[in-house]
Amino acid sequence: MSIPGDPREKVFRPGPAPLRSHLPVLGKTLEYVHDPLSAMARRYRDHGPVSDLTLLGRTWTALIGPDACQAALQNGDKAFASGPGWGYLVGPFFNRGLMLLDFEEHKHYRMIMQEAFTRPRLEGYTRTLAPLVDAGISAWSPDRAFQIYPALKSHTLDLATDVFMGGAEYAAPGELDRVNTAFVDCVQAANGYVRSTVPVPFTKWGRATRGRRLLEEFLRRHLPARRANPGEDLFSALCQVADASGGIDDDDIINQMIFLLMAAHDTTTSTVTSMVYELGRDVEWQERLRRQCLALGPNPSLAELEELPDLALVMKETLRLHPPVPVLARKTVKDTEILGVEIPAGRLTSVMPLYSHHMPEYWTDPEIFDPERFSEERREDKSHRFAWEPFGGGVHKCLGMIFANLESKLVLSALLRHFEWSVPLDYSPPMKNDSLPYPGDGLPVSLRPLSRVHA
Repeated sequence: MSIPGDPREKVFRPGPAPLRSHLPVLGKTLEYVHDPLSAMARRYRDHGPVSDLTLLGRTWTALIGPDACQAALQNGDKAFASGPGWGYLVGPFFNRGLMLLDFEEHKHYRMIMQEAFTRPRLEGYTRTLAPLVDAGISAWSPDRAFQIYPALKSHTLDLATDVFMGGAEYAAPGELDRVNTAFVDCVQAANGYVRSTVPVPFTKWGRATRGRRLLEEFLRRHLPARRANPGEDLFSALCQVADASGGIDDDDIINQMIFLLMAAHDTTTSTVTSMVYELGRDVEWQERLRRQCLALGPNPSLAELEELPDLALVMKETLRLHPPVPVLARKTVKDTEILGVEIPAGRLTSVMPLYSHHMPEYWTDPEIFDPERFSEERREDKSHRFAWEPFGGGVHKCLGMIFANLESKLVLSALLRHFEWSVPLDYSPPMKNDSLPYPGDGLPVSLRPLSRVHA
C-alpha cells in the first residue's frame, strides 16, 4: 500500500484539527475501518501528530508517529489509562483482563501473571504444542486456492484447547465450536455501532454479551479440574500461580484466561497469516527459512526455535508491515499535553503505531518486505525507540506476545517443513478491520506438498 504524501514535506500547525464529517455520528469510523493506514497518513499529513476526530460517535484524540505514541505509552505523568480506553471498545467482554487494569492494580496483577510465562513454563508449552502443531498442519489438504486464514484460525483454536485448557477431552460435542464463536463475537464487538449492556438482537454487542456469558460458564465449569489435576497448560499455570500468590480469585482467573485467549490466539492467527502472505510473494526468503526449519525436525524445542535468527527477522518485518493490533486505546484521567497540544481529562485517545511502522523518516523503502532491515548490521528499528511497536510499549506492553511469538514460530516452521506455497505478485488481500485485521477472502494460496515439489 502506498502512503499519500510525504509527511517530511509538511510543516505542522500545533493544535487539534476541527471536527468535520458528513456523518456526524460515525465521523471518520468508516474511513478508518476501510483503510486505516491511508487514513492515518492523510491525518498526519494534514493535521500533524496530535489531532481530534470522531470515531464511533465519540470525540477521540489521534496520536500518530513515534514521538506522540511514545509520550502516551510511556505515560510519564500517568495521565493515560488503558482500562477506560479499551473499556469503551471491548470492556464488558474482556472485563478486568490485564489490558484493562491500570497503575498499581495493573502492576500487581502483571507481576503475578508473569509467573505463567517463566522459562520453564514456556519450555513446557513448547513440548505440548510442537507435536500438535506438526500433526495438525501435516493433515491439511493442498489446493491451488487453499484459504490459509480460516485454516490457521481453526488450527490455533484447536491448539488453544490443549495449551490453554489442557485438552478437549472434557468438552461436549460442538462445545468448542460454540466457544470459538463466542470468542470471535467478543473480539468483533470493538467496532459495534449499537452499544448496550442489554443484549440487542442482531448487533455485535448483543452477540458479544451472550458470548462473554458462555465463555465464563465454560471456564468456571472446568476450573476445578485444572486446579485439582494441573498439567502443562496455561489454565493450570494460572490456577497454581493464583493459589500460590493468594492475589487472584476464581473470577479473575476466568477474566485473565478470556483476555489471554484474545491476546495470544488472535495475534498468532494474524501474524502467521501475514507471514504466509509475504513469504508467498518472496520465494527466496521462503526457501531460506525452509532449509533452516527442515534441519530442526518436527518437534523443535524452545532453544532451537530461538537459534533461528532468520525466522525472527521475518517475524519482525511482518509485524512491522501488518501489526495485529494497529491501534491502541487510552483515556485521559487528567489534563495533559502531548507535543505542545493540550488534551483534556476524560478524552478517549487512539494511539496509532501502525503509521510509525511506515514512516520514511525511520524506514528505508517502508512499503517493501525487507527482513534484513532488522539485522544487526542495519537495525532500522533503532532509528527511534518507538519506530517499531507491534505489541505496544511501556508498562502495558503485551504480556501475551511471549506466547504468541512462540506459537507463531512453531506454526510457520511446520508449514515450511510440509508445504511450499505462492500467491500472485499483484495480489493484495482485501482486509477487514472490524476487529483485528484479517483477509476478507480467506487469503487463498497455491499450497503444494513439499515432498512432491522436491521429488
